[in-house]
Amino acid sequence: MNTGAKVFIADGISKVYTMGDINVHALRDISLTIESGEYLAIMGPSGSGKSTLMHIMGCLDRPTSGSMYLRGQDINSLSDAELAEIRNAEIGFVFQNFNLLPSMSILANVEMPLLYAGVPARERRMRATTTLGIVGLADRLQHKPSELSGGQRQRASIARAMVNRPAILLADEPTGNLDTATGEEIMGLFAELNAKGNTIIVVTHERAVAERASRIVHIRDGCIEHVETRAHDKSGGTGWEAVEG
Repeated sequence: MNTGAKVFIADGISKVYTMGDINVHALRDISLTIESGEYLAIMGPSGSGKSTLMHIMGCLDRPTSGSMYLRGQDINSLSDAELAEIRNAEIGFVFQNFNLLPSMSILANVEMPLLYAGVPARERRMRATTTLGIVGLADRLQHKPSELSGGQRQRASIARAMVNRPAILLADEPTGNLDTATGEEIMGLFAELNAKGNTIIVVTHERAVAERASRIVHIRDGCIEHVETRAHDKSGGTGWEAVEG
């Protein structure tokens, strides 16, 4: 397959989990292409398979069948060590529950990916401090997660995701534990990152969050139900139109 310069190409991927004598089909024959610099939302109800798809894109899991290409490489052809290296260098993760280590300062939390990458201590501190400043937490470096609001903790998790300067950001229900106003702030931060060239993929069940993207992929029962793209009319307004999945 000619994968070109695409970031992700899912070619007929399926994912089956075996639970005792029962096979659970989390994904069924998903085919999808994601462009470099795109802002994509994956939307669907609980249990639809959207998080499973994100985990495969993030090299946290492998498809049971079919191929998932990341920058032209089929992830099933890569070793666990190679996948771990890709995760640390190319992909940033933001989760609903923040996943910050409670006993460590925000600065130390953000330094962790750099530590795993073998970055020297002085550079780790400088880059983590700079990134926390970008997300508005320059005055909270030594605070622990419990001393921050939900929005500040999510900003810290975004800083941790971005500190290695990955081109791809994957966010799983990033506003799920936040109030509406704080959620809007976080989504605004994603828009800023996308404007700078980052590929943003957000998994959500909220329409308002999905509409921040330029394309929405709707998943139900492990299948792509339909896809919407942002449309511009002659008056300069925007709407959404369904296209084939």
